[in-house]
Amino acid sequence: MSFYEAAGVSLGKAEAIVERLRAAVASTGGQVGGFAGLYPLDEERLLAATTDGVGTKLILSRRAGRLYDAGRDLAAHCIDDVLTTGAEPLFFLDYVASDSLDLEDVAQLVEGAAAVCREAGCAILGGETAELPGIYREGELDFAGTCVGLVRRGDLIDGSRCAPGDVLLGLASSGLHTNGFTLVRRLVGEHDFDADLLLAPHRLYVEEVRELRTRADVKALAHVTGGGILGNVPRVLPAGVVAEIDWESWERPPVFEWLARHVEEEELRRVFNLGIGYCAVVADPGERLVIGRIA
Repeated sequence: MSFYEAAGVSLGKAEAIVERLRAAVASTGGQVGGFAGLYPLDEERLLAATTDGVGTKLILSRRAGRLYDAGRDLAAHCIDDVLTTGAEPLFFLDYVASDSLDLEDVAQLVEGAAAVCREAGCAILGGETAELPGIYREGELDFAGTCVGLVRRGDLIDGSRCAPGDVLLGLASSGLHTNGFTLVRRLVGEHDFDADLLLAPHRLYVEEVRELRTRADVKALAHVTGGGILGNVPRVLPAGVVAEIDWESWERPPVFEWLARHVEEEELRRVFNLGIGYCAVVADPGERLVIGRIA
């Protein structure tokens, strides 16, 4: 059993759930994507939509008094997912739940999300709050959101054109982003921790992706979330094509040096982004950071 599984999270179970539900989703006419689902508006345009949560990072964020940054985490995570399709984010909705809601906690979360949405040009249309004693234990808090974007069919990025000889670009992460925190919390326990090291907000990639698309033929985009590079890049590659990663091609942020003192390298690669938060497949890398090749 891996350290992550011992901490209470099974990546294999998450993958099995997605596969189990795929047929049910398809029966409704929905199109499940690697990071965002697609819905055709008309012959020219598709909606791209995704839902996610901050996860157990919220527990440490609350302990450190950084719920504003947790709000940023949620909006950035959802918007970054939508971007992988080539879509521009349109709007965002949030959901806050607890055994007993605290006004200041909710305000910090939503204000943080709003700050990221302003940066991305994405409107917040509203959301929902819920007090659920008996479902949530005392002091527990959850924050989830949905982002919807719009993409023209001619601008859709779906990975279907990826081919051997293409290169994999890496865009730097700010740190852990919003994944792997069940394992991190097990390491931290009830002790004090370095919030700057562990809780750096999830990076928003809107501007970098927009700039990259003006200068390169982007064939695929992958958001490196739970499962790391190994678990997320294959989600956007066609059958018969694989990514070969050069793990020495970039410098890892200090937080991963701390983790490496407690977690084996193989598991680090399967759980964390290790300093690369977003990947792009292109034919010509120019001067950008190449972290692998398509074979």
